[in-house]
Amino acid sequence: MSASRPTSRHATVKRRTLETAITVRLDLDTPGAELSSGHGFFDHMLEQLSRHGRLGLSVQATGDLHIEPHHLVEDTGITLGQALSQALGDRKGIERYGSAFVPMDETLVHVVVDLSGRAHLAFEPEKLEVWGTAGDFTHYHLREFLRGFCNHGGVTLHVRLLAGREAHHVIEAIMKAFARALRDAVQVTSGELPSTKGSL
Repeated sequence: MSASRPTSRHATVKRRTLETAITVRLDLDTPGAELSSGHGFFDHMLEQLSRHGRLGLSVQATGDLHIEPHHLVEDTGITLGQALSQALGDRKGIERYGSAFVPMDETLVHVVVDLSGRAHLAFEPEKLEVWGTAGDFTHYHLREFLRGFCNHGGVTLHVRLLAGREAHHVIEAIMKAFARALRDAVQVTSGELPSTKGSL
């Protein structure tokens, strides 16, 4: 017997600072993307998250890109994490865990997600040599996006780079694997809370 899906698993979160202005709308059950961050490669990565995660994702963002992408991507990660936490509600019935391997030519990554309510990011690529950038976007920017997401979404995330050093492929493969792992983790598969503690 299939689990009944909550009727509403979506959220809208706005964040305003002196550096950025961001609105994120997230729907866990109705795919589609509307993305405008002012940074072409970042939009491309957010599109991967929506497409491979089968998520409804709208991001309208502006930031101090004349300095560099750091503030924009970090604050978008923070806002998206807050939206995820709101959309999940009490997290009752979700699968909780997700894992995905994704290749991209010479690159292979493994991403594991736990929607535990506890924030932790293990980002292996920062310990390895990754060549080049995707425009002015590096794997360090991706790390800050994921860190903000984990800290504000209550997510444990492990990112492992198994092969590959070219920055564009590494970043894109990580985002696709993250999307697929998250897709599995948010699925409603029971009517119970996925924890013996009685809370997440």
